[in-house]
Amino acid sequence: MFKESDFSLWSGRIDSNTNPESFRYHQVIRPSTVEQLTSMKAAPITLIGFECDEGVRRNKGRTGARKGPAEIRRQLAGLPWRADTTDLFDMGTVACEGTALEDAQQELGDRVSDLLSAGSRCVIAGGGHETLYGHYLGVRKQAGPDAVIGLVNIDAHFDLREYSDQPSSGTMFKQILDSDPNARYFVCGIQEYGNTTELFTRADELGVTYMLEEETTPEACRRPLDQFMAGCDVVLLTLCMDVLQAADAPGVSAPSVFGLDPKTVKSLVKMICAHPKTGSFSLCETNPELDEDNRTAKLAAYMMNEAIMAFKKGGHL
Repeated sequence: MFKESDFSLWSGRIDSNTNPESFRYHQVIRPSTVEQLTSMKAAPITLIGFECDEGVRRNKGRTGARKGPAEIRRQLAGLPWRADTTDLFDMGTVACEGTALEDAQQELGDRVSDLLSAGSRCVIAGGGHETLYGHYLGVRKQAGPDAVIGLVNIDAHFDLREYSDQPSSGTMFKQILDSDPNARYFVCGIQEYGNTTELFTRADELGVTYMLEEETTPEACRRPLDQFMAGCDVVLLTLCMDVLQAADAPGVSAPSVFGLDPKTVKSLVKMICAHPKTGSFSLCETNPELDEDNRTAKLAAYMMNEAIMAFKKGGHL
């Protein structure tokens, strides 16, 4: 089910109503239609939400991430807008009705494809990490069947579980790699003791490029990422907030005691979103029901801001 943008979420401090140098996100973001985006000269950036944690429930995780998109918007609203143009839009939210995960993922994919086809970069606020499958469907639909899609994931987990019973928030990348010969997968931040030996074996069998948490620094990742993206036609980036250390991101389904520090993740997001082949970003697993003093949601908003600013300053689609 698609819901129009709730602009009551976009509110906050106002230092000036006339000086653009004083503006914050809530003063520049606007509703829009795909038709309006198509007519714009410069590539806009459009935010869309995905209210869902049915995949987390199926994966036997702690639910509540469906409330993430609204809280991320609230936290993002008050951040300073540091770009010289104001082509930022909120398209609304796809909500999963009941247990109809697959229908919701398909609807998200259709919306993402429409946005990308209109020339917009797309930023998706999840939702459980099952958000990623809808994100992928949209990129594949827009790119066409022959394009090589690079799936870049910043995550503590491979999400390569079997899905013979049903898909979940832990199966998306195996679903994609099993069915799409033109998909490639790179993941950084993998927890050695957050994944079974079977999952490491499966990652090797599927040709996954991965970096363990202790190996994941911006410097160490730069060359492998550059090589990976050079072999792709289009790149999507997804960030699972459980890759961050639990002290900084307590509001997730599966906290990581030995997770990455926020500055490392920030640098990776900036690096990947600045690449000219990267046209979309999804941020997943922010769970306000488990958060402490909105710490995780605030951090998620800052990460989303880094992606948006990198899109503004980086390459062109």
